[in-house]
Amino acid sequence: MTDPIHIMLVEDNPGYREVIELTLADAADLQLDAVCGTAEAALQVLQDAPGKPQIILLDINLPGMSGIAAITQIKQLSPETRIIMLTQSDYEADVVKAIQTGATGYLLKSASIEEIIQGIRTVANGGSSLDASVAKYIVDALYAPSSTAKVSIKLSSRELETLTLLSEGLSKKQIADQLGIGIHTVGDHVKQIYRKLNVPNAPAAVSKGFRSGILPKDSRSE
Repeated sequence: MTDPIHIMLVEDNPGYREVIELTLADAADLQLDAVCGTAEAALQVLQDAPGKPQIILLDINLPGMSGIAAITQIKQLSPETRIIMLTQSDYEADVVKAIQTGATGYLLKSASIEEIIQGIRTVANGGSSLDASVAKYIVDALYAPSSTAKVSIKLSSRELETLTLLSEGLSKKQIADQLGIGIHTVGDHVKQIYRKLNVPNAPAAVSKGFRSGILPKDSRSE
């Protein structure tokens, strides 16, 4: 049997917290390991717990430290953990800031249970998940002018292929299958892309790829 996806929920609203808890309890491949009401409590759990969650569902408007402010510290404590913002905020500034800071997904609390579960699975498998109503903000950010010169960022041909496939929404496994290479090799290419572009995740890498001219506009999936 495949190991379940280990999840932490950071949500201060008791009613919505219970909804998510019940939802995850019904999914055999998802396991909720920790529930916190504040970002500070979540950071303490990450610091103390021997095992790290694969996914953190993180609200933005929390008592004390905001979810967006916590992203950097979460990534420092648990670099491999992927963060999905699960929030009521559909403000463009929040969406773009969260993705640029290191979140891999952004879902609204108005999303259906099925959309949330699918978003978790997609992100756990190396993809990204954006609520349809806020995805336009990321698309706008992709094509915003950048002062980064194309010549200053040099990717290998394989890294460029990988980045192009990331821009089409493929997961690491799908990229490995398409390029005929191992998933660990894809992971190595992705790490090099992040390092060279100085970004924390795939959405930010794709955004910088378009803005810097590394990815031509016609490489965007239709």
